[in-house]
Amino acid sequence: MRDVFIEALTELAVEREDVFLITGDLGFGVLDKFAERFPRQYLNVGVAEQNMTGIAAGLALEGYRVFTYSIANFSTLRCLEQIRNDVCYHDANVTVVSIGGGFGYGALGMSHHATEDLSIMRAIPNLRVLVPGDDYEAMEATKYAASTPGPSYLRLERAPVKSVDTIEEPFTYGKIRVLQKGDDFSVFCSGGVTAIAMNVAKALKREGIAIRVHSVHSLKSIDKNVVSAAVSETKGLITLEENNLKGGLGSAISEVCMDFGLYPKKFVRLGLHDTYSSVVGSQEFLRSHYGIDEAKLEKTIRSMIEV
Repeated sequence: MRDVFIEALTELAVEREDVFLITGDLGFGVLDKFAERFPRQYLNVGVAEQNMTGIAAGLALEGYRVFTYSIANFSTLRCLEQIRNDVCYHDANVTVVSIGGGFGYGALGMSHHATEDLSIMRAIPNLRVLVPGDDYEAMEATKYAASTPGPSYLRLERAPVKSVDTIEEPFTYGKIRVLQKGDDFSVFCSGGVTAIAMNVAKALKREGIAIRVHSVHSLKSIDKNVVSAAVSETKGLITLEENNLKGGLGSAISEVCMDFGLYPKKFVRLGLHDTYSSVVGSQEFLRSHYGIDEAKLEKTIRSMIEV
């Protein structure tokens, strides 16, 4: 998704001189062309993410639309106070961009695994949380963040994620996209794991099991009407996320259900179980190790059928 993001930002920078990109000394292979083309709209602050966020807030208060860019943990947890106090408290036009959410940098160990960011970012007032599930949503989320006043958090996958081409449902902030129809069970996903749900849905469809797949790309604004339809029209709900289960997508869907008196027949959350991801490996390996993969999702659906 990195390439899609910078492609969208380049298009915006051509049209708007107020678009400004700040990096914390990384992303050179991705950002080089942007830096060369827009030297007055780009700044590398070095390995100083707290300073990066403070500068971004200052530029935003002077009229710029600023994007900060770093690996997921570094653009969020390392400078959480600056995001909360400088950016969000002042409702500044800053989009915090994180690359490699979840296990995107799995081989670099726990310090580079972003598995609490969604929970933490959801808790900060004024901050929109955008978690695109494919390249199309990444492109649209970038455009949305640049054109909408106030702060945003944009969590991107490190690698490309092929756009889902099933139901033509446009990206709209706060609206859950239904990617696959089905009346047996509903799966709600955020981020790159959406592809996992789509693969499982296609496999089970050959057996006559119809899975409804939802992309929850706006994690702070959950469409209760789509959740309500899933509760009433399907036999159970499953949430799938590459994040700690406490405070993430599963919590968000649970909150909607309880707040509006929606009672799923069955409800299962798949994600990281309140633990540090101390194992090292590729993103695919770590998803499998922690039960955030196709095998676990399919097993969960089959067990729900049998009960």
